[in-house]
Amino acid sequence: MSEIVVEGYLKVVKEALSFPLRAPFRSASVPQTRIQRALRRARFPFLKTIEEFNWTFQTSIDPKLLGSYLGPELVSEGRGLIFSGPTGTGKTSLSIAIAYRAIQNGFDALFTTANELIHDLSVASRDGRLAEALHPYTHTPVLVIDEVGYLVHPPDAANVLFQVVNERYLKHRPMIFTTNKPIEAWGQVLHDPDLAEAILDRALERGRIIQLRGASFRTRHLPRESAPLPKGDRTPLEGTLQGRPGPGERGKQPPPDRAIISGKTGQEYLEPAERFATVIRIWIPPAPRIPWSAVLRYSLKASISQGRFSR
Repeated sequence: MSEIVVEGYLKVVKEALSFPLRAPFRSASVPQTRIQRALRRARFPFLKTIEEFNWTFQTSIDPKLLGSYLGPELVSEGRGLIFSGPTGTGKTSLSIAIAYRAIQNGFDALFTTANELIHDLSVASRDGRLAEALHPYTHTPVLVIDEVGYLVHPPDAANVLFQVVNERYLKHRPMIFTTNKPIEAWGQVLHDPDLAEAILDRALERGRIIQLRGASFRTRHLPRESAPLPKGDRTPLEGTLQGRPGPGERGKQPPPDRAIISGKTGQEYLEPAERFATVIRIWIPPAPRIPWSAVLRYSLKASISQGRFSR
C-alpha cells in the first residue's frame, strides 16, 4: 500500500515539474512598470507621443527630420536639438515626444524649464552646493530644457547654463532645447554673448536647429482676423487708430452697425437701434375692483344655466 502511495506522489511531482510556467505575464509587466517609474522621474508637464502629434496642423516640419532622434542613437551619439519658433507651434510637444521615445528605448529623461534650471542652480551656487544641484541635470541620459528666453533670466544665467551644457557635451549626453527667440538673440537673453555662443557651439556640434512656423495651435479655433498679431506688426493697430475720435470729439463718430462676439463665427447681433426702430407706448388701464359676492353670484348663475345645479 505504501509503495502505491509513493509511486503516485512521485508521478504528481513529475507532472508538476514538467508543467510550463507562465513567464510571459511577468516579462510583459516589468517593462511597463519601468516606463511608469521613468515617467514619474521625467516630470513631464503632459505626455505627448510622436504618433499623437498633429502633423496636419504643423506642416512646416518634415517628420523624417526627426527619424534619427527617435532611436537609440539619440543617446549613444549624444545628439543635440533646438526647436525654435513662435508660441503654440508644437516645440514643447515634440521635445516631450522625443524624450518619451527615449524612455521607451530604455533610457531615463528629465524635463525642466530654463527658468527653473537657472533659478535652481543660481540658488545652489550662492549656498555652496552647486556640485550637488548639477548632478540631476548633467547625469540624466536625456535632458529637455524648455522655454529658453520666455522669461527674463537672472544675470548669471549663462554661467550656470554653460556648466550643464559643457558637462553633458563632454559626456556625450543629448540635450533638447525649445525657444521662441532667434539663436542670434541668445547672447542678450543670457546676458553674455560669449558664453551664449559657447553654449550653442557645444549643443549643435552633434545636433541641429529645427525652425517651426505657422499659427498657434492653441488659438486655432479663432477666426484668422481674431488671432494674436505677430510681435512688432503694428499695421493693423495703426489702421484701427485712424478711425477713432480725437480729444474732445467723443460721441461724434457713429457707432458700428453690428456687434460681433470675439472668437465666435455664429450669428451677428444687431444693435438695439436696428432691432427696435420705433418705440410705441401703450397705456393699459388697471383692472376694476369687483366684490367677491358679485363674482360668486355670477358663478352660480352660470352653473345653473349650464345644468350643473337645479333650483
